[in-house]
Amino acid sequence: MAHANPNIDENGPAVTRPAIRQLDEAAINRIAAGEVVERPASAVKELVENAVDAGASRITIDIADGGKTLIRVTDDGCGIAAEDLSLALARHATSKIDGSDLLNIHTFGFRGEALPSLGAVGRLTITSRVPGAEAASIRVAGGQTEPVRPAALRSGTVVELRDLFFATPARLKFMRTDRAEAQAISDTVKRLAMAEPAITFTLRDVSGGGEGRVVFRADRENGDLFDALHARLARVLGREFAENALRIDATRDGIRLYGYTALPTYSRGAAVAQYLFVNGRPVRDKMLTGALRAAYFDFLSRDRHPAAALFLDCDPTLVDVNVHPAKSEVRFRDPGVARGLIISALRHALADAGHRASSTVAGATLGAMRPEPATPGPARVYQMDRPSAGARQAAYQAQAPGFAELSNSYSGHVVEPAPREDTHPADAAPAEPQAEHLPLGAARGQVHENYIIAQTADGMVIVDQHAAHERLVYEKLKHQMAENGVPAQALLIPEIVELSEGDCARLMAVAEDLSKLGLTVEPFGGDAVAVRETPAILGEVNARAMILDILDELADQGESQTVQARIEAILSRVACHGSVRSGRRMRAEEMNALLREMEATPHSGQCNHGRPTYVELKLADIERLFGRS
Repeated sequence: MAHANPNIDENGPAVTRPAIRQLDEAAINRIAAGEVVERPASAVKELVENAVDAGASRITIDIADGGKTLIRVTDDGCGIAAEDLSLALARHATSKIDGSDLLNIHTFGFRGEALPSLGAVGRLTITSRVPGAEAASIRVAGGQTEPVRPAALRSGTVVELRDLFFATPARLKFMRTDRAEAQAISDTVKRLAMAEPAITFTLRDVSGGGEGRVVFRADRENGDLFDALHARLARVLGREFAENALRIDATRDGIRLYGYTALPTYSRGAAVAQYLFVNGRPVRDKMLTGALRAAYFDFLSRDRHPAAALFLDCDPTLVDVNVHPAKSEVRFRDPGVARGLIISALRHALADAGHRASSTVAGATLGAMRPEPATPGPARVYQMDRPSAGARQAAYQAQAPGFAELSNSYSGHVVEPAPREDTHPADAAPAEPQAEHLPLGAARGQVHENYIIAQTADGMVIVDQHAAHERLVYEKLKHQMAENGVPAQALLIPEIVELSEGDCARLMAVAEDLSKLGLTVEPFGGDAVAVRETPAILGEVNARAMILDILDELADQGESQTVQARIEAILSRVACHGSVRSGRRMRAEEMNALLREMEATPHSGQCNHGRPTYVELKLADIERLFGRS
């Protein structure tokens, strides 16, 4: 040994008895700050939540140097009385609960730790005024509190935090760059703004002094819950998300789920656009994100992630928010209800969307098209002359053989008989709608033996025939399996898998769900399980490897999609081989039949891997490409 161990003595082990000491208030607050305030964004979160709890309608956040040198939160809330300012800086002093029931919490904050913690590690000044009284201010730096002084303020509260972590310099070494910290603050403010569309939020960077630069602004939204929320999400997440979002509103066993979730074709490369709220509180909960992923399981490949902003509201006694220092995690009394509600509500919304695909697909297509290079001189202006139906028919006749017939033939076309002479025009049956007025229009041609060109009332549609038909076949196979169940094959000799006690209990808790998928697992004494049946569609499988994969998913995500994923992968391959192949020339009635079936089949807007099966281009956009006026 290079160094002698001071606890080892030649005459026997040395016994040392450390004394128990009571930490002073400053040390206690600095420890609490380490739990509550990880970085400047954490301080902004605590201060903005206090402003929301105070009933503010306008909240302004000013930051400098990524929040390291200045964080100032101004609100027009109810304010703090001068006689309460000193108490507001005491630990576990709060106006939000009385301590009798820690489960019945209706506010963001309730512990009374944020302000004393911030005052322990930075220079904190609180200026506030309540209606009918004069404004007052109090200052605390590094845990040292100064007396309350008169101040000038019209209404509300201004909390100013300077030199964060000056009292704990070691923490500053772990701060990221000013830009990274400012981005984290912006993300925090945007999350809070999504949950409160009735409040105006303004975030400014005043690093250079003066009025600074407005980084983010979201004005108060009007209208009902969904109109206001949709407008706020469009402001925070962007217009594209709002255009491609599906409305969610469902209730189960006292829990209400509402919000917006995006179409599968509007997916992201990482889980960066998933926002979950419980009783208005932004949370990052593994169970909830797992439920969101499970809802999209059949529509996205593993490298794509859904985008959503979902809000769960319930009686506060049904959820415990006091399980994490920063209150970013929650624990439901019955997590299965919340998880099942998210999965079922989202899947119903996706099914109701039918063949709809993301509008960003058309935007990307138009963006890939390049207009002609600009030429010197005045820009050329083209006048749009729309041909009549007769002129279009004559033009079809002059084109390739068979194209004129293609323009009028489509699946389900009914040739109306000429009315009898004694029939009054008002008694005649109404005409069937033209195929162009259907959502996916009427087929007008096929290019490269793979893409169907269809004309709609206000544009055109390009369909990938193989991807579209593959999805249709896949949905049929899934429907048949849902009706008839998953056939199971009994193993001649059951496979015994030895597990730990915890893994065995975890696996048997989901045994009933696994049996519905054709995987039958039974206890086999001790901590072993016997695999007696496996899904027949999978053929010969390594039962032990499958069981271990299921347990890994259960430990990581709380649920497992392993068996279902393997079954649906087989169905997907069957659908791929049984669908219309690329390179096959299709007749007009076949193309139109495919379009009609797509319109009637849920989820037909994307293939089995989440890619779009069709692109819709509006006539106005096409005309703009060609410079038509």
